[in-house]
Amino acid sequence: MPAIHKILIANRGEIACRIQRTAQALGYRTVAVFSDADTDALHVQMADQAVPIGPAPVLQSYLNVPAILDAARRSGADAIHPGYGFLSENAGFARACEQAGLIFIGPSADAIELMGSKRLSKLAMLDAGVPCIAGYQGAAQDDATLLSEAERIGYPLMIKASAGGGGRGMRLVHDAAHLPAQLRTARSEALNAFGSAELILEQALIDPRHVEVQLFGDHHGNLIYLGERDCSIQRRHQKVIEEAPCPVMTAELRQAMGEAALKAGRAVNYVGAGTVEFLLDARGQFYFLEMNTRLQVEHPVTELITGLDLVAWQLSVAEGRPLPLTQAQVQLNGHAMEVRLYAEDPAQDFLPQTGRIQGWEPALQHGARIDHGLHEGQTVSPFYDPMLGKLIAHGATREEARRKLLRAVQDTVLLGVQSNQRLLESLLQHPQFISGEFSTGFIPQHFSDHQSLHTHTPSAEELAIAAVLFYLASAQQHRAPLSGWRNNASVPLHYRLGLDEQNWTAQLLRCAGDVIEVQVAERALELKLIDHSTCSVTLEIDGLRQRHAYRLDAGQLWLFTHPGSLHLEDRTHAVIGSQTSVSSGTLKAPMDGAIVDVLVSEGSAVSKGQLLVVLEAMKMEHPLTAGIDGVLKRVQVKVGDQVKNRQVLLQVE
Repeated sequence: MPAIHKILIANRGEIACRIQRTAQALGYRTVAVFSDADTDALHVQMADQAVPIGPAPVLQSYLNVPAILDAARRSGADAIHPGYGFLSENAGFARACEQAGLIFIGPSADAIELMGSKRLSKLAMLDAGVPCIAGYQGAAQDDATLLSEAERIGYPLMIKASAGGGGRGMRLVHDAAHLPAQLRTARSEALNAFGSAELILEQALIDPRHVEVQLFGDHHGNLIYLGERDCSIQRRHQKVIEEAPCPVMTAELRQAMGEAALKAGRAVNYVGAGTVEFLLDARGQFYFLEMNTRLQVEHPVTELITGLDLVAWQLSVAEGRPLPLTQAQVQLNGHAMEVRLYAEDPAQDFLPQTGRIQGWEPALQHGARIDHGLHEGQTVSPFYDPMLGKLIAHGATREEARRKLLRAVQDTVLLGVQSNQRLLESLLQHPQFISGEFSTGFIPQHFSDHQSLHTHTPSAEELAIAAVLFYLASAQQHRAPLSGWRNNASVPLHYRLGLDEQNWTAQLLRCAGDVIEVQVAERALELKLIDHSTCSVTLEIDGLRQRHAYRLDAGQLWLFTHPGSLHLEDRTHAVIGSQTSVSSGTLKAPMDGAIVDVLVSEGSAVSKGQLLVVLEAMKMEHPLTAGIDGVLKRVQVKVGDQVKNRQVLLQVE
């Protein structure tokens, strides 16, 4: 096969950055592609060359095959790496690359096509002798057939999008009454996310472990596995924490799962990096789930325990070289663990978040790795997946890896958008997780109403720090010395600080040198200023000295407290207005997105909790319901409209 000189990465964000780091280190030139929403993205800045490919919506940019092939032609790229997501498992794209004379860094189009269909791949795995879960994987897709097959399989059962993964188009159904509605939602989500509404049904295994095996093949017929990963910590079928090796793995079970994965790979003459996913029950029985014909999000944990660079292996295999190791030479050393950092608000049912990254300071330390595509000032848009990056750690033992990862989570500064950072800290500290005894039901069982899922209420210390920072900003603006106010005065300086619909008061009572006394509710705090810059402040409170990252702009403060961010507004001089009642009939968009369904019309009667509008954002559908009983007075959107966060959609009277 010909040598590769210049690689176009047909992706964005952290995976595009990850691929470029290895490719550039090995001497290859790289080309980035970008949509209108990603003009200033980090992956664009890193690349040797970058080509615009269209508007922000994925169908017009990152899923626009002609635009990407044209970008390769214009830049002179001779190979394309698809990353993961988008076109990475699109057989038509792989064939189009080949027809254009480009090296597709991945498996054959035939392998992608077969394994990209949960229906067809399951049939192939049954033929290959790979253990599979009972279910329906037939071609007939009408409701009558699916309802009949569901009765045969029995409840509970899983609906799955045949062409996809990541929890999209996937629903757990406990009884026949809910199946028709869940089929409709799953079809719609699958079509929007993967371009195919085809579904399969499977018997639901309750609380299994999710264990996957990393495969690698070359063009010379060599195929090996590089250990396994446990991905059982999931929320709505989306992985949150991954680790390698699996905490309950034995040598015998690893060999059995590895050989089953090899059967799956050999059935399609697999070449390149691929992952065979299994469900593992409490008895040690495992069942084929799916095969991902690409690099996985969680590949870093395999890299850290094997000491290998899987992207480097992908490039080497694409150039026709044999695998550098045999199965007997694969060694697993230590333990690695990874968490996914999402722009989402756990207090609002994990609603994806958009906004401007005000502060980003990844905690780089020994044994920790952070894969991301972020920089300060960039905007998290509603057009793409809400995953911002991954924090990964390696240690000699599982506990060492967990401890290092916890520190990285606690110390990584993210300001400007809500994230799942506090939840990640809580997950890593939970006794059941520390013990290694958990299943895919871990989060529903232990975190259904955990404090990390509620809006963080600022503490007295946080409010005091905020008041001091607002004061310091004012003093600097007016070029006043720190001790130049109220040194002996009896009138305190009042602050009213706001977060969403709530307000708190703080009083600066006294400032003497570098010591500021603050009253918050019934508590008086003494803060000693040690160091202060535009991005951080070091304060001593009650004899404890600590640095706090922050960003402050025009009365808006983003303060980082370990871990997670707090957004407070200086409302001291703002007019106090009436607040909208929680039972208001005004339905507003909870985030930026597109209207994909409007189920009501003006003049119709609606009841509290009734589904009114469906909003699509970050590849997921979000149902919006009525807050009160009443009559629909005004509908201000239609299907296809792009809406902004807090935009009024309709009004119920």
